[in-house]
Amino acid sequence: MSSLIKKGGLVAAGMIGYVALLFIFRQKYINWGATEEELVQPLPGDELMDHPASNHAITIHAPVEAVWPWLVQIGQDRAGFYSYSFLENLVRADIHNADRIVPEWQHLKKGDTIRLGSKEVYGDSTLLPVTELEEKQFIVLKGWGTFVLKPIDNKTTRFIIRSHGRKENWLQRILVFLFFDPIHFVMERKMLIGIKERAEKGYQPL
Repeated sequence: MSSLIKKGGLVAAGMIGYVALLFIFRQKYINWGATEEELVQPLPGDELMDHPASNHAITIHAPVEAVWPWLVQIGQDRAGFYSYSFLENLVRADIHNADRIVPEWQHLKKGDTIRLGSKEVYGDSTLLPVTELEEKQFIVLKGWGTFVLKPIDNKTTRFIIRSHGRKENWLQRILVFLFFDPIHFVMERKMLIGIKERAEKGYQPL
């Protein structure tokens, strides 16, 4: 009995510590990489959300023209999401990240859909519609958010992802706080870095 009490105490202490860390670092991971100006600037697709769930951003040392081909080909049945595919595949998403630009995946347009997980496992429940798209500027995915490329100069790009928040009941808010937001940050941060690394590696400045 005493050992069970000790184990229960350790679990409780671990949970308290985890929640405390979330409170301390929440604003850092919710808005990782984003500047104060980027947090408040209006972006395409803002009308689809009740509030911004997160703003993540990174600077890429390559021009927009070198970054866009990597972004536009995302999708489970296309180039993947350049994140931790081994974690995505724990839930049978069947994602494989590409390390090359594929010409037939470069023609995304408004009205198309992007698949998040395996059709065999999830059917079409993971399809997200492209509600807006401006070539070499932005993609808006309903159910996820807005992906924006902004040129800083002719050799540097700012890549911003604003995820869209929706109204939630108290239980959903707790689950989002404890689980979804930290996991989303880990995966989306890796996606930003994955695109940055590929774009910079493939860019050959004159």
